[in-house]
Amino acid sequence: MKRENTKRLVHLGMLAGVSLLLVYFVHFPIIPGAAFLEYDMADVPILIGTFLYGPLWGLMLTFVVSVLQWLLVSPASGWVGALMHFVATGSFALVAGLIYARKRTRGGAVVSLVAGALTMIAMMIPLNLIFTVGFLGVPRQAVVDMLLPAIIPFNVIKTAVNGVMTFLLYKSVARVLRIERAPAGGPVPESK
Repeated sequence: MKRENTKRLVHLGMLAGVSLLLVYFVHFPIIPGAAFLEYDMADVPILIGTFLYGPLWGLMLTFVVSVLQWLLVSPASGWVGALMHFVATGSFALVAGLIYARKRTRGGAVVSLVAGALTMIAMMIPLNLIFTVGFLGVPRQAVVDMLLPAIIPFNVIKTAVNGVMTFLLYKSVARVLRIERAPAGGPVPESK
């Protein structure tokens, strides 16, 4: 049992490190006129960790990455950026993880990633209206005016790309980490 816990913590630590490297090296704007919205792949290792170890571990991984990203990669965004990242990515990971834990198949993975993505997209609307307005000082109407042309499309693209990347990489990462079964008792689904 102790060996399994150590192995899980090492794997989660590696995934957190990869997530930080991805957000540091791979980030670029994708919506013209909204260069402050930068795509990054940091959610992919978090979602893989969620699929490997379950939704609560995915949520804890999100917390660790959010804090480390705030302190080491983007300190200018402050605690507001860390909190928004934790809530947004955490909602994606939690919903996707809960669904995938019940249906560990390729179809279950697709449904879980779509549901998690839709949850994150929906969460980013109130998060921007509350935190971008209340703590970053952007006028409320400016945020409302950016929802349809920038914020929502950005989050649709980001969650879609990260969901597809997670779907394509999950099985390979599980093999690299030599995980043949999930700790919760279900096998890692075979490619069909």
